[in-house]
Amino acid sequence: MKFRYSFQQIVDLKNNERTQAEWILSEAIGQLRNEETNLHGLCEEKAKLHNQMADASGNSVMISEMLLLQNYMNHLDQQIMRKHQDIQKAQHVVEKKQEHLSERMIDEKVWTKAREKAYHQFQSFVAKKEQEALDEMATNRFKRLSY
Repeated sequence: MKFRYSFQQIVDLKNNERTQAEWILSEAIGQLRNEETNLHGLCEEKAKLHNQMADASGNSVMISEMLLLQNYMNHLDQQIMRKHQDIQKAQHVVEKKQEHLSERMIDEKVWTKAREKAYHQFQSFVAKKEQEALDEMATNRFKRLSY
């Protein structure tokens, strides 16, 4: 006798949903890391510009050049602020995807446990049938030997 779980397709579906949720979470984490890397690059660029402005203030530089550097510094500050907002959004997406994955994992576990329970019931049934067959054989043998 072979075990056949009538809801195996649902168990497989729940497994696939969990796997898909893991992939989606992985993509969201990758996007978050990308945003953080971009922010780090902007901060490095701002630090270099700050050093460049400090060097320029020590040397005789035209006012127009200093204004240009200052405008670029303001632009970098705005980009950094936007990048912080992008990172917050990406973190929020990651949290939502983690919650979704948790739900999928719980759902899968429920169905897997139901399958395991059905399998254990099947094993008990098979063991009972085997024991009944062995008992029948022993009874027949006893009857045959007692005549």
